[in-house]
Amino acid sequence: MGGDKGATLADVAERAGVSPSTVSRTMRGLSTVSPATRERVERAARELSFSISRSASSLVTGRTGRVAVLVPNLESWFLGAALAGMAPALAAEGLDMLVYSVTTPEERARFFDRLPARRNADALLVVSFALSPEERERLDDLGMPLVFVSQHEQDRPSVYVDDAEAALRGTRHLLNLGHRRIAYLEPADASGFAWSSRARLDGYRTALAEAGIEPDERLVRQVAEWRGPSLDAAVGRLLRLEEPPTAVFAETDDIAFRLLTVLRGANVAVPGRMSVLGFDDHAMAAAWDLSTLSQPVRRLGREAVEVVRSVICDPEAGHGLHVVLPVELVPRGSTGPAPESRS
Repeated sequence: MGGDKGATLADVAERAGVSPSTVSRTMRGLSTVSPATRERVERAARELSFSISRSASSLVTGRTGRVAVLVPNLESWFLGAALAGMAPALAAEGLDMLVYSVTTPEERARFFDRLPARRNADALLVVSFALSPEERERLDDLGMPLVFVSQHEQDRPSVYVDDAEAALRGTRHLLNLGHRRIAYLEPADASGFAWSSRARLDGYRTALAEAGIEPDERLVRQVAEWRGPSLDAAVGRLLRLEEPPTAVFAETDDIAFRLLTVLRGANVAVPGRMSVLGFDDHAMAAAWDLSTLSQPVRRLGREAVEVVRSVICDPEAGHGLHVVLPVELVPRGSTGPAPESRS
């Protein structure tokens, strides 16, 4: 029967001359098995090419060996990069990754009604997902560790960047270049899937207040779809203002890329007439010569795995744990002195 791929736990027990329960205890690594018996069982398992299945293991250990990840979509570069950071880190820990991309309102309602992660994983990573109070309560009912990624949860383990401080620095960069009319473009989603931090808008406003600039809410524009007509219309309204902005801070690089395309199509020189600043440091940001605020996205994913590993082993270990990663300003060719500041 050596090398039989269909070998069962009972087969291993027969080969080793022990009971099936002894094989189970051995496979679980329990100290109640003597060294001599353990060696016999392990030798028999090797000879029979036997390995305990993930589902069987979960019955005896209470763990599935999987980590669930909840994301609002799989389209954004940021979310893809975060998952790319998580996957190898989880694999190195012997953990599988189960991704729930909850995109539509219907999918959202179904997910929080059924909570499939309850049965399928040992922990849940919530990535850039704006939760309602009711949804947060439902996740609490899972009875499993939760780790929040790219969002700060006061009393929960979280891995994130300081969005407000980063946006403050980005806006100061534009102010230092002489810009006083600085617009801000933020994503808007009526379905409640807006994943970018509102803290970035707070940082922008704080920087303007520090500079003694009166807020002009006409300069803050929401774009429902960064690839479609909503952004084009927002840019048109900004350019038609009696005093149009000389710089635009886009909340994400995805928005900034589309903005650059629209401005060039309208023969608005960048940065001669309009400076553009993004946020993320998208993989294509350098190719677009886009000035941006660089957050370590893949590292966010890796650090989240470190935290989730800790809380799986000890759910109390991560209570209130916050890992804050740095953001760096990367000035490139899309930002320059304000037109009135040029000599």
